[in-house]
Amino acid sequence: MSTTAIDVRSVSKRFRLYHEKYASLKEKMIHAGRVPHEDLWALRDVSFDVPEGQTVGILGRNGSGKSTLLKCACGILQPTSGQVVVRGKLAGLLELGAGFQQELSGRENVYLNGSMLGFSKRDVDRMFDDIVDFAELGQFIDNQVKYYSSGMYVRLGFAVAVNVDPDVLVIDEVLAVGDERFQRKCMERVKQFQREGRTILFVSHSPDLVRSICDRAVVLSYGEMVGVGPPGEAIRLFRERLLEAGDDLAASEAAAALDVAPEGPSYEGLVFADPKGGDAAGGGDASEDPAARKVSSLRHAPQESRPVRFTDVSCVLPAGSGRRYLLPGEAVTVRASFDSARAVTGVVFHLEVRGDDGTGLFRTDSDILGLRCDLQAGPGTFEFHLESVPLLDGAYDVNVGVETAQGLSDWREPGCKFEVMNPGRSTGVVAVPVRGALVASGGYAVTADGSVAS
Repeated sequence: MSTTAIDVRSVSKRFRLYHEKYASLKEKMIHAGRVPHEDLWALRDVSFDVPEGQTVGILGRNGSGKSTLLKCACGILQPTSGQVVVRGKLAGLLELGAGFQQELSGRENVYLNGSMLGFSKRDVDRMFDDIVDFAELGQFIDNQVKYYSSGMYVRLGFAVAVNVDPDVLVIDEVLAVGDERFQRKCMERVKQFQREGRTILFVSHSPDLVRSICDRAVVLSYGEMVGVGPPGEAIRLFRERLLEAGDDLAASEAAAALDVAPEGPSYEGLVFADPKGGDAAGGGDASEDPAARKVSSLRHAPQESRPVRFTDVSCVLPAGSGRRYLLPGEAVTVRASFDSARAVTGVVFHLEVRGDDGTGLFRTDSDILGLRCDLQAGPGTFEFHLESVPLLDGAYDVNVGVETAQGLSDWREPGCKFEVMNPGRSTGVVAVPVRGALVASGGYAVTADGSVAS
């Protein structure tokens, strides 16, 4: 039975935003420490656990509390309420050069960081060569880190974090930094940690990265946890929240134009999404107040930010086949019906094909295909014609999206599905045309049909 490596128990974190700052002793005495401020809750009652050996990602738009949660897990910040229990040795990489002293050399910073993690000089001596080799900073290790580039910073920071043999590794959005080769190197080390049964908690804005390496994912929105589950489900919820954020912006702008801008936290709750599914963040009834009812209705009228909505998405198989599946190499049409609230120019339609494990197989859009899409108000249809699907056995998800100049207008995941049945004996994912030939030592070739050619 696996044990829990990270236990996040009802964690809330409050910051105080001060509107005035009293610098002199006289001002401080006059106000007797009463400085006007407002509370900002970066986290509210977040609870989840990470079993030992699992990799868990944290998704959320900017300002949702992801980095604050990791800092609480690392002990850099203390929660206002609740607690985070970490079992085992923890190493964290929260930002570029975190903990590096600018005037010290790379070598000195390695020993400094090692001591901060509880290692003796002898322990760091034993790991030092591996750290330098991983960071690829051999000729620069004795230079002051203030002269390092951002790539050198992250290489050294990541090398220290992964070479101190941690039980729990906490990473904040640094896997996307550095060149492509170093990113592959970091990913290989992460996968090695997974094979060794280490626990990993990390923040990423890349859904593909979460799909590829995570066992589960947590979704945060405005400091509250709105879901935790398999990567595919978490990513769907994450994208829904991004769409709702667009609706909220449109509602706020429209409310301001109508001079019914929400005031106070209760009206804010009507604008922002409620993870518990209610109309108001506090769980109250929006119909109790006429102004609140008006603002709440604006959330459901996102004509400005989301003028184009899908009404139906379907996969159309070849006519006359009489089958409910494709054969490798056959064509399929993805038909996306939509409704446009007004005339919109420069619309881009997106297409994704993913395997049943969430792996991205293909992605394109109408812009890449050289198609300019200017829509008139009313219903319409856009079709992607996949002329040859080079896939083998499996069920595949088709995701579609539509984007305007204001951003993502609608996204369906999955929009539809199709199945492929391979009648041959080849295995794998992709159907690759292959021709075999055995070349004999005497200069003769035996081809696949059994004939001999000189």
